[in-house]
Amino acid sequence: MKSETTKKTSPLISVLVVILSLLPLGSTAQQLDRTVLPIKEPTYPESTVLDARDAKAPPRFEVKAPAKAPNVVIVLLDDVGFAASSAFGGPINMPTLDKLAADGLRYNRFHTTALCSPTRTALLTGRNHHVNNAGAIMELATAFPGNTGIRPNSVAPLAEMLRQNGYSTAAFGKYHETPPWEVSVSGPYDRWPTHSGFDKFYGFIGGETNQWSPAIFDGVARVEPPHDPKYHFTIDMTNQAINWIQAQQSLTPDKPFYVYFATGACHAPHHVPKEWADKYKGKFDEG
Repeated sequence: MKSETTKKTSPLISVLVVILSLLPLGSTAQQLDRTVLPIKEPTYPESTVLDARDAKAPPRFEVKAPAKAPNVVIVLLDDVGFAASSAFGGPINMPTLDKLAADGLRYNRFHTTALCSPTRTALLTGRNHHVNNAGAIMELATAFPGNTGIRPNSVAPLAEMLRQNGYSTAAFGKYHETPPWEVSVSGPYDRWPTHSGFDKFYGFIGGETNQWSPAIFDGVARVEPPHDPKYHFTIDMTNQAINWIQAQQSLTPDKPFYVYFATGACHAPHHVPKEWADKYKGKFDEG
């Protein structure tokens, strides 16, 4: 199974991707055919043992990731200049991101439309945005081909590929790949994160939300944010991601994980904590 992506940054949206490595989906681990999903269960010859007491059950079928399969972390930031972060030589000091970039891979080409939904669907599927039916943001979807907002069943998200190959998968933060007419308790949930390959989702659906009092979903259930004057969604989603990774690794240390971490604070309505605004006050007055 092959998935190819090319990358291009634009002034309107910058994508930082940190991929620790690529899963060898064509691996022969467990002697499974990983080129077709879902992975088929091996067949065993019918038992000819007459006495049930002598019969032996075949091995229990469970798809596991290939040996030494790496963890995968994708970090996506909205509306950040390509050269703004220190990871790309910019003036904004981001030491944690620097370490992730140093230990992973940095790409500087990503072909997109400089819009949220097309960028995200292309990144998360490895397909052209029109193939994903995401010719524009979800709110501008029409009945024209390539712009319906409905991801075709022929397009498998990366999360689903990895999940069906034995990964734990989780998405935190912004998710702008669900049509707005499907964002309600009535569903359908087919294009929500937890129906698109992610075991866990904690974040908001759509292009933006109030970072002080966000509209959060845990899976498909609404979550009431704490009434704390110090609350900020970026901190909340970060803690959620850390807690999930720690729990996943403590319970299944031999199982790799895939985390999609997409903050929304750099996007409108630009709710920046005061200490961060003060730290860079005046440094970007001229752009």
